[in-house]
Amino acid sequence: EEDSLCPFIRLQEKKKQAQQMQKDLEVKEEAFRARMEAIACRWRDLQAKEAQLNAYMQKSGRILQENDKMRIQAIKKARREREMKMQKENELLTAKKELEALINKHQKLCDRLQKYSIFSKYLEDVVKVLHFEDVDTVLWRYKTLVRMHKDLLQAEQERMEASKQAKELLTQYTEVKQDEILQYNKKLAQLKLRFDEAHSDVLTWESRWAHIQNVATQKTLELGTTRMAILNLFQ
Repeated sequence: EEDSLCPFIRLQEKKKQAQQMQKDLEVKEEAFRARMEAIACRWRDLQAKEAQLNAYMQKSGRILQENDKMRIQAIKKARREREMKMQKENELLTAKKELEALINKHQKLCDRLQKYSIFSKYLEDVVKVLHFEDVDTVLWRYKTLVRMHKDLLQAEQERMEASKQAKELLTQYTEVKQDEILQYNKKLAQLKLRFDEAHSDVLTWESRWAHIQNVATQKTLELGTTRMAILNLFQ
């Protein structure tokens, strides 16, 4: 009876503890609701004060805005004029630099043209000697030869790369096959050893078989002799 009552008593105690916890929770919830209501009231007061402060600030802002409007416009106008002046000065400076660069480039081109004028004379002589139509034909022929030379160099380089790759593949293939040959040699040595062992076993078993045959022959002769003796005794 005590064993059956103990779980019941523990269950009652757990129920009491749960009821007490429920009461404590309700008390805390009530206190929390009261605190939240107080916070909500305070928040409404703060919002009302904030609205009053915003209205005052808006009124003061309009007055300050009206007073500062003319001053801001004057500052903006002066700033725009100063920026435009600086922009014009920068554009003028940039144009001067570009002009100087163009003058230098023109001078370099003139110097280069003067320097390369001898090649123009040389090309004219080439046209006369080799019976080309004009200088452009000579240049076209030169560019064609240069392009063909470049293509040949590229083809030679590709051939060398292909040959290099083929050599590498051949080396790898040779190494693999050498490994395979070594493995086959090992297997061949093992098979030869097994063959020698089997051959030795065959010789042993052949000698045993010959011995067995000899014994069988002797036993057969003995059996025949015994049969003849029995037959003679019977007769």
